[in-house]
Amino acid sequence: MGEHATDPATEAFLAHRKMLFTVAYEMLGSAADAEDVLQETWLRWVKVDVGQVRDQRAYLVQITTRQSINRLRSMRRRREAYVGPWLPEPLLTTPDVAENIELAESVSMALMLVLETLSPTERAVFVLREAFGLGYGEIAAAVGKTSEAVRQIAHRARRHVDARRPRETVSPSQARAAVEAFRRALVTRDLQALFDVLAPQVVVISDGGGVKQAAPYPIIGAEKVARFIIGGLAKTDAALTVGPTVVNGNPALILRVDGEFDGVLAVRVEDARITGLYYVRNPDKLTHVETETSLTLR
Repeated sequence: MGEHATDPATEAFLAHRKMLFTVAYEMLGSAADAEDVLQETWLRWVKVDVGQVRDQRAYLVQITTRQSINRLRSMRRRREAYVGPWLPEPLLTTPDVAENIELAESVSMALMLVLETLSPTERAVFVLREAFGLGYGEIAAAVGKTSEAVRQIAHRARRHVDARRPRETVSPSQARAAVEAFRRALVTRDLQALFDVLAPQVVVISDGGGVKQAAPYPIIGAEKVARFIIGGLAKTDAALTVGPTVVNGNPALILRVDGEFDGVLAVRVEDARITGLYYVRNPDKLTHVETETSLTLR
C-alpha cells in the first residue's frame, strides 16, 4: 500500500484504518483476526470505484462488518475445541484510550466477554449502534437487514448486555487505586488485604489455551478466589514481580515469574472493589502487550 500513497482509495482506507480496526477488534476480541479482516477489507475496497462512493467511511464500515461477521462465525467453530476458558486478546493501549471513558468501556475485557454471549449479527448491531453511534439505516446496510429488524435486534442486544455488564462505571483513579491495592496484596501475599479489595462475588477467569496452566473453570467468591491466589503462590518459591499497565483502556497488571513474562491480568472494578480478574497466559494472545495499539470510535 505504501507504493500508492497518493491513490484516493489508499488515502481513504488509511484515514479510517484505526476506526476500522476498532470495529473489527470489538467484533472479534482478537487483534490478529482483526488485522486479517482489515486486509480482506482492503482487498475488496481497491476493487471499488471510489469516485462513485458517496460516504466512504460508511462503505468501509460495511465491508469490515461483513467480513467480521463471517470471521466470527468461523472463529466460534474453532473455539468449541479451545482448551479451558477463552478470554479476549489483551491490547496495550495508548493513553488517549483510557481518557475516553466511552471507548475504554467498549473495549474492556468485562464488556467484551459479555459480547461473546451475543450472536454474530447481534454483536455487530450492538457494537455499531452503542459504541460507534451509527444510524439504523447504516447498520442495516452493513448487516443485510431492514432498518426495522435492526432496531429490534439493537433493543434485544442492549437489554441482554445491560443485564450482564458492570453496573457502575468507576473513575480511572478509583480503578487504579483498587488495582494497586490488589497488587500490593499479591506481592506481600496478604490474605486479609486480598479479602478487603475483592467484592463478595468476584470471579477469576484464566486463559492458558492449553499451552500454559490455568484454572479449567471460573472461580467465584472472594474467599475461594483469595485462597486460590494465595495457595498458588505458596506452591512455588519463584520470585513474583507485578507491575502496573493499561490494557484495553483500563488499569491492569503484568506478572513476571523469576523475571520471565508470565501473563496479563485485566481487572474489573465496581464500587471501589474488584469484581473480575481476567488472567491471560496463552502466549499466542500476548503479542500486543508490548507495543501500544491506537483505537478510536470516530
